Amino acid sequence: MNFLDSLRSEVLVGDGATGTMLYAKGVSLDANFEHLNLVRPELVLDLHQEYVAAGARVIETNTFGANYPKLHAIGLGGKVRDINLKGALLARRAAEGRDVFVAGSIGPLAKLKGEERDLGAEEMLEMFRAQVTALAEGGVDLFILETFSDLGEIEIALRAAGETGLPVVANMAFGENSRTAGGVEAETVAKRLADRGADVVGANCGAGPLEILRTVKRMGSVVDLPIAAYPNSGFPEYVDGRYIYRATPEYFADMAAEMVAAGAALVGGCCGTTPAHIRRIAEQVKGLRPVPRTPAPTVPTAESVGVSAGGGAGFLAGWGREKVVTVELDPPRGLDCSRVLTGSRILKEAGADAINLAENPLARVRMGNIALASLIQKEVGIEVIVHITCRDRNLIGLQSDLMGASLLGIRTILAVTGDPASLGEQAGASSVFDLNSFTLIKLLNGLNGGVNALGNPIGSGTSFTIGAAFNPNSQRMDVQAGRLANKVANGARFAQTQPIYDVQRLDEMLGQTAHLGIPILPGILPLVSERNAEFLHNEVPGITIPEEIRMRMRGKEKDEGVREGLAIAREFIAAVRERVGGFYLIPPFGRYEIAAELVRYIKG
Repeated sequence: MNFLDSLRSEVLVGDGATGTMLYAKGVSLDANFEHLNLVRPELVLDLHQEYVAAGARVIETNTFGANYPKLHAIGLGGKVRDINLKGALLARRAAEGRDVFVAGSIGPLAKLKGEERDLGAEEMLEMFRAQVTALAEGGVDLFILETFSDLGEIEIALRAAGETGLPVVANMAFGENSRTAGGVEAETVAKRLADRGADVVGANCGAGPLEILRTVKRMGSVVDLPIAAYPNSGFPEYVDGRYIYRATPEYFADMAAEMVAAGAALVGGCCGTTPAHIRRIAEQVKGLRPVPRTPAPTVPTAESVGVSAGGGAGFLAGWGREKVVTVELDPPRGLDCSRVLTGSRILKEAGADAINLAENPLARVRMGNIALASLIQKEVGIEVIVHITCRDRNLIGLQSDLMGASLLGIRTILAVTGDPASLGEQAGASSVFDLNSFTLIKLLNGLNGGVNALGNPIGSGTSFTIGAAFNPNSQRMDVQAGRLANKVANGARFAQTQPIYDVQRLDEMLGQTAHLGIPILPGILPLVSERNAEFLHNEVPGITIPEEIRMRMRGKEKDEGVREGLAIAREFIAAVRERVGGFYLIPPFGRYEIAAELVRYIKG
């Protein structure tokens, strides 16, 4: 019987901590535990055998941190395959001749030593692939992804593990209130991982048995997949030079039995657990079958298409049922905001779902978009997507303004790096760029989770739906898709593109980003004249207009140019409307009446 069949018919017991036990056996905390697979394999084998003797039916390879960034940091980057392969073979040897499954253990990555940048999504995928390939070669029966705190990262690891065809247990670490460090709630995690192909979802490490019990209940209420539970043995205390975990095997086993009653089908232990804990669990749950569960029906929300738990559905609430349309308006250069308010009202009446407000586009001074967004939402009653750049504020100012935006009722942020100040008209102005779009998205995700950039609590957290920009006009679509995947991993839940005029290019974009599972709104910027088309094509970064489109605009000026530009925009929308869920309209020169006509066309 294979792992999943067994899990459906009986409660399986996992093993306990690896690091805790190796430390107890005299291995220094400074040592690399995974390297022991090569240099002290008998020690690792003995530990596996102890857990098997205690009653563990699922034992994990000693490979939790055997990924390239962590091994590279200690000069073992070239040993990824060897350490993982040996780890699988040692566990396989301990399971030989017994009714025991071997799980390839995979933990989160780290930053590359000596590099400050975050890893890109494609880089992460290749690193996870290297690990799962070696583990599969060594004969594991399944994979356990564990102690992940970032939902985007575990989704990438899940993709790599899923490519092998072996079952995957996806466990995340939760803190108090069953939230990840990024502020994502257990229900959202369970549904997202189930949607991405996990065979088992669950929780490990985190805040101890009681909190894991609560998390199991919450996950089990929304998915019908088997649930895994691997809690710590409470919180460690440092006593006489050693870390001591206070939860006794008896207490731990009693809590494990409650987890089974709540729906867990696979129970084991994380930090601080020993063979004694596993033995008591095995005795406690012997002969038990998984408890039947019927997840409560849920109303489809924008979360199902990628909107973060922290952010509400907002303007994306209708995604998949109707075409979502957002329209960009520029804040005024002075204090008179009557025109933008009038435009917002007309666009709302036309059917627009949200207004975009750029922040000092092209590094030219305009009214602050956060205050203006608050006014529009209050007086017009339409949601505003506030563009936030990294150019104008340092890290301190960004956090303060974002918390202030939350206080004013701003719920959607588009995170962009921003044009450098040198492009603007203010002599002597300087660019800040403490962050870029990737790290700004991560900061926003942290604020949603209730922590600032230092990890200090800010209260219940913000509720931003986080957006990202995407350039489909690059010669390397794969590079742009990789950048967007990195943004999604950091917390982005929708994207808006630069203006696009080429249907084939849009199809290429959709093909290379489909796996990300987030709404992407292609940018539509209607042309108004030949001069306008040539300027955009030749002088504006990120915009490419095909030759045949520029030929159509040749000689077209004033009203004739507007009519032809609208015709081109309508033709593009008609050609792609069945392949996209909405559009991001950018009216030329702030002419909102042109955008309103397109809104009515799309909605009609």
